[in-house]
Amino acid sequence: MRERLAYVPFRGTIRERSVQPYLGMFQDLRRRARVKGVLLDISSGGGESIASMDLYLAVKRLDQTKPVFAAIGSMGASGGYMAALGARKVFAYPESAVGSIGVVLPHVAVRELLQRVGVSVELLHAGEHKDAYQGYRPLTDVERAKMQGIVQEGYDEFVSLVARERKRSVEEIRALATGEVWTGRRALELGLIDALADREDALTALSAATGVPVGKTVRLGPPRPLLDRLLNGRGTGLGGGLMDRFHDAVEDALLDWSGPGSWR
Repeated sequence: MRERLAYVPFRGTIRERSVQPYLGMFQDLRRRARVKGVLLDISSGGGESIASMDLYLAVKRLDQTKPVFAAIGSMGASGGYMAALGARKVFAYPESAVGSIGVVLPHVAVRELLQRVGVSVELLHAGEHKDAYQGYRPLTDVERAKMQGIVQEGYDEFVSLVARERKRSVEEIRALATGEVWTGRRALELGLIDALADREDALTALSAATGVPVGKTVRLGPPRPLLDRLLNGRGTGLGGGLMDRFHDAVEDALLDWSGPGSWR
């Protein structure tokens, strides 16, 4: 049996649609006896709460069957940091942005803006607060308190998760959970990561832990949609990352306006 290490990069905002392919891939890796260890190379500023939790749990379950090391690139913040915590060890560059332990639930009210340009919106609804989270009007004090309660519940869960994974008290982590980020060097001092290392050194550490040579590493990624492969594949006239730029513009330059949801 030829043993292998797997190298899995994850980049960008964490959303359900971007995470879903990785969940299946990590589940498949749990069954592959030839793969003895996995390096998750992650660079993300976070994203949707549920998607972040899904990614964390997928990494955690994979690590229960074989070692998973996480290497944080330019950023492992908020949900990106949460996902890395599912790994057995977390590495980061000295200059990486690490942390941002917190939750945000955005509410943008556009009623006054629409009125200025002569647009009138009428929301027909049943249920006292059904129109509260449609992004049209400001929240009432009662609605704002309800939303803050949701945010606080998610925050407490995040703090407890970090405390459990980093083997620290909840009080210690709560003192660090201000939503701010630290450099990798400072994160190591605070006990939020295990060591400073680049991707190559992290892979070397995984090799030492599993006994599989670095040269036996395979790079894995989720399958791309057919249109993506056609526009970015070899031999096509368009090429040049057209679809990648389109994805970046849609997913990273704009917020998801499909409805309310908390972000880590």
